Amino acid sequence: MSDITTTESLAAGSSSASKMKKIGLITMMAVCIGMVIVQGAMISALQGIGIGGMAFIFAMIAALIIAQFNAMSFAELSLMFPQEGTLATYTQKAIGHFPAIVAVFAGYVVVAMLALPVELFLVDAMIGELLPGMFPEKLVPLAIIVILAVTNLIGADVFAKVQNILAFVMVSALIVTGLVAFSSGSEAPALTGTPVDWSFGGVMDGSFIGLIALAMWLFVGAEYICPMINEVKDPVKSIPRAMRLSLFAIFAIFAAFAYGATLFLDTDTLLGSPIPYLDYASAVFGPAGLTIATIMALTATCSTVNTIFAALPRMLHGMAENKQAFPQLKQLNRHNVPWVGVVMMAVLSALPFLLLDIDSLIVLVIAATTSYLLAYIIAHINVIVLRQRMPNHKRPYRSPFYPLPQILGIAAMLYVALNNSPAPEMTQLVYSIAGGMLLVISVIAAVWVKVFMKRGLFEPDSE
Repeated sequence: MSDITTTESLAAGSSSASKMKKIGLITMMAVCIGMVIVQGAMISALQGIGIGGMAFIFAMIAALIIAQFNAMSFAELSLMFPQEGTLATYTQKAIGHFPAIVAVFAGYVVVAMLALPVELFLVDAMIGELLPGMFPEKLVPLAIIVILAVTNLIGADVFAKVQNILAFVMVSALIVTGLVAFSSGSEAPALTGTPVDWSFGGVMDGSFIGLIALAMWLFVGAEYICPMINEVKDPVKSIPRAMRLSLFAIFAIFAAFAYGATLFLDTDTLLGSPIPYLDYASAVFGPAGLTIATIMALTATCSTVNTIFAALPRMLHGMAENKQAFPQLKQLNRHNVPWVGVVMMAVLSALPFLLLDIDSLIVLVIAATTSYLLAYIIAHINVIVLRQRMPNHKRPYRSPFYPLPQILGIAAMLYVALNNSPAPEMTQLVYSIAGGMLLVISVIAAVWVKVFMKRGLFEPDSE
């Protein structure tokens, strides 16, 4: 059953009413889940369970709670200011245009520009394993970019149909793998290496806290539904509900998926394999495992690309409307889609994929994700500041237990940022790159605000 409803709405920038398709809760959850469950998160889940076992499950529970805090802040902000600019809009109202521009470009645009090519490289490798020599190198990933850019340009209704299919197939593959692993676990060959530790030792001594940083990467991205607030049905109810339910669903999917892997793989394989979900699928399904793993990789990547091509251009469109980005990004096509932003994100995804290799990209992505955490911190700060600056502003959703979720959310993001480096020897490189990226973006943003917008860097909008 489709969850898309036709309603009368005014097209952005137009005074005449036009037919627009509104996406419902199922599609919204597909957006949230499809953005979060990527190949990198699948690998992190299997590596985490290999490192900690039961301790990692408790780290996942802690990360789920923190992610719900993040969702609370984004839900409150998005319904206070239901414009496409999302984080930029909230931040300009709270602490000024300079942090607004930095938060979006450092936390979203640069991260997407670097992370998507890594996903595309992994897909290319899987396709090459499954169908050796059938496709020229990099052809399939480039085709994914082109096809999903075109479907997004056609409109939200086509995006919704594609996203529903991708999310359904991806989640089904993960769930089926876990269920088959459960049902046939007793028949699995005896593990030759060290089995995963399912004792509560790491929980009782508190060492699971050290795994929360890794577990957090299984839950970031649910807020990507917020830029589409003008295209969703009943946003006051559905925006908070979609993020909340999606995060619980993601926890259940990853917990079952990771536990099933421990029945077939030892810690050496979980931690030593570059693509452990391929080893997992092969151990469970035999020769057919490569096909299952490729389906996981392909649908996870396509779902992420599809969501980014839908959400980020709408962020940039809202920023352009507020003069925070190039005015060309305001342009809409006849389907009411910010087509310049879609084309820009397609090009920015393709160029690193064509010009760089996966090893150099992975280091850049790890560094860039530190800025992603900065975006969450700024969102929490926005809630706190706006509660003081605009106490009487209409809030269709109010974050419960304020300000505890915001304070704990800020502390958690700082903890994850400080533990973002995957290895001690990479720490200096990761933070040097992250600092360099933030510096360049900050300089450009400062010049833009002072010279082109003629505003103070931290001058918030009036109520």
